[in-house]
Amino acid sequence: MRGPVWSLHRSLLPLAGVAVLLPVSAAAQPQPPAQAWPSRAVRIVVPFGPGGSADFVGRLLGQRLTETLGQPVIVENRPGAGAMLGNEVVAKSPPDGYTLTIGTLGPFAVNQSLFRKVPYDSQRDFAPITLTGASSHVLVVHPSMPVKSMSDLIALAKQRPGQMTFASSGIGNATHLTGELFKSMAGLDVVHVPYKGGGAAVADLIGGHVAFSFASMPSAMPHVRVGRLRALAVAPAQRVSTAPELPTVAESGLPGFSSEDWQGVLAPAKTPQDILMRLNGEIHKVLGSPEVREKLDAQGFQVRLSTPQQFADLIRSEAAKWAKIVKEANIRID
Repeated sequence: MRGPVWSLHRSLLPLAGVAVLLPVSAAAQPQPPAQAWPSRAVRIVVPFGPGGSADFVGRLLGQRLTETLGQPVIVENRPGAGAMLGNEVVAKSPPDGYTLTIGTLGPFAVNQSLFRKVPYDSQRDFAPITLTGASSHVLVVHPSMPVKSMSDLIALAKQRPGQMTFASSGIGNATHLTGELFKSMAGLDVVHVPYKGGGAAVADLIGGHVAFSFASMPSAMPHVRVGRLRALAVAPAQRVSTAPELPTVAESGLPGFSSEDWQGVLAPAKTPQDILMRLNGEIHKVLGSPEVREKLDAQGFQVRLSTPQQFADLIRSEAAKWAKIVKEANIRID
């Protein structure tokens, strides 16, 4: 993919009595009265492997919602196919509030522009519940680079068209898209170098093999603090609380630039409104806790909450924004 943009374990065995997820049409499933919800276990599908921010947030929600809802909330990792495998399971599940997903920027705003075939429609087949927050990215360079600011980097890249490289943690993900957005808005001719993960990308940047990267803050800032990398700017529209000294890209000379790897919770389309609003309120209580916010801050994740409609509006606007970037960068995955 291209452009601006801006991410918990082994599958758990279903508890006794928990319905098995089947690819049956929602319309064929008898729906229990919404007021009886929840009367059994709720499942949160994380469409990524263990260890990322979506997994961390999903497991934190699973633990806390188990306490507040009075029923087990099970987290199941279903990674694969750009997060489409897990999301397809949720899209085709009964709309009864017992199957949820952690949705992020790539699967919900980018994949339908990037992949030739997506097994669901991110706007038609899901009911947004709430945003949970966003992971921020930081523009970093090797300290040997003769640049002290983002404007210095842009000027240097323009002096060396086609020679400068930027690293990402993979084609079409947030670090790649953010780099493509930067490239487009700054009018740069730079070369994308994708890696199989953020760790490998940061390691090669530290080794001086690539010029710059929009790396995730948790992976980059420890190296910035000890001088192995130099941070120039952060990608979100506002400064980041964990590094308030860093200006935003927009402040540094590209007005309107904004890229975050946001995430939130969604249910299958046609889930009853009262269940959606109950979940919205319970999730807001969990993420509003100072203790929980402190844990997420430590992971470089900024809590951001919303109404279901605000989340739906974000998905719609982000899908349009990234479709343009993907087309301009001529990125396509078969």
